[in-house]
Amino acid sequence: MKKLTAYLNEQKITEVECVISDMTGIARGKIAPVAKFIDEKGMRMPESVLLQTVTGDYVEDEPYDALLDNADIDFVCVPDESAVFKLPWTIEATAQVIHDTYDKMGNPIELSPRNLLKKVLKLYDDKGWKPVVAPEMEFYLTRRNEDPDQPLIPPVGRSGRQESGRQSFSIDAANEYDPLFEDMYDWCELQGLDIDTLIHEEGTAQMEINFSHGDALSMADQVFVFKRTLKEAALKHGVCATFMAKPVADEPGSAMHLHQSIVDVKSGLNIFSMKDGTKSPLFFSYIGGLQKFIPELLPLLAPNVNSFRRFLPGTSAPINLEWGEENRTCGLRIPESSPQNLRVENRIAGADSNSYLSIAASLLCGYIGMVEDVKPSTPVQGRANESRQSISLPLTLEEALGVMSESMACREYLGEAFTMGYIAVKQADLASYKRVISSWEREFLLLTV
Repeated sequence: MKKLTAYLNEQKITEVECVISDMTGIARGKIAPVAKFIDEKGMRMPESVLLQTVTGDYVEDEPYDALLDNADIDFVCVPDESAVFKLPWTIEATAQVIHDTYDKMGNPIELSPRNLLKKVLKLYDDKGWKPVVAPEMEFYLTRRNEDPDQPLIPPVGRSGRQESGRQSFSIDAANEYDPLFEDMYDWCELQGLDIDTLIHEEGTAQMEINFSHGDALSMADQVFVFKRTLKEAALKHGVCATFMAKPVADEPGSAMHLHQSIVDVKSGLNIFSMKDGTKSPLFFSYIGGLQKFIPELLPLLAPNVNSFRRFLPGTSAPINLEWGEENRTCGLRIPESSPQNLRVENRIAGADSNSYLSIAASLLCGYIGMVEDVKPSTPVQGRANESRQSISLPLTLEEALGVMSESMACREYLGEAFTMGYIAVKQADLASYKRVISSWEREFLLLTV
């Protein structure tokens, strides 16, 4: 805590947000005066926090009782001194500190998404490998939406006009929201978030921000913090930012594309490339692992009912697990690069996914592929043909959870407790969704049947 205490004093921090990520990616925790935080060296929270749904409810009694102490005991939250972010939007000088979770014996809590990612990274470390990832986050800007029954409306930009049509890569369209993005960049720089390129995406008021490549855990932390940062910057400017996978009907969905490569720790070289610059056997087996195991871990990449609305044929969200070089119609794209920068872009994950879990899932699929020498399909030349695909993706959350529940890989690598807990949380979300009567049902069934 010496390094962290010195930082808090140097920055004249008066309040600390002690946070963890729950299963859904929501930041949960406590806000403490800095003196109390330093004195207690962290915080305690009830175990049940990690079995909360996106609505804030809890899972059914059976998995709850199987996974948690029935006394609803606390776990210990220990601050990670490398995951401290000074918040630019608060009135008081406030730092957000991401915590790791342990039981009273000092064992990592299995239900923690951050602990799960660290568990996957340990597999790589044991092999002398280090993953390098670069996320690309898509999102929409919208007017404030006070009535969830009403569709989202694009915000008014600097010109006083509401954006209409689709303006992919338009500089002027992106500059309509320049004051917001200036704050976004300033706030990210202040927090040490390593973002670079901003792009106007295909949808109306849809944008993409790219992160520089880096350490997998750090990138997951940064995406977690970035989502909060952008939402706060948008609110400052009277609009909303959303990372829903499919927030607007008849508009493209929002993804979190994950560029990933693996380096040998000793040599610093990319294990996807041979010394002569050709693609290595590990590169091909990594792709094979993604193709074979993504269907089993899909709920970690597409965690919500809305996530599956993004998967539509003929859109920029491929519903296949084909792979190809410089081919955006494939779920797995290989960008053109030098041998040292050879990487795989996983285009399946949604922007709504928990960054810890989606990065863990993608890296785990590739890892299993490499250790089991899984052979990939032949690469696609030209447009990916959905009918050719031999490895199909589940296309509803219910189906995906069924596949995950039968996965031996999930239980072996994610652990029985995490697999059971995550499925229980998502099943509770699904049950909550099914109880809602939609506006479509009222419009077309109320007076016609």
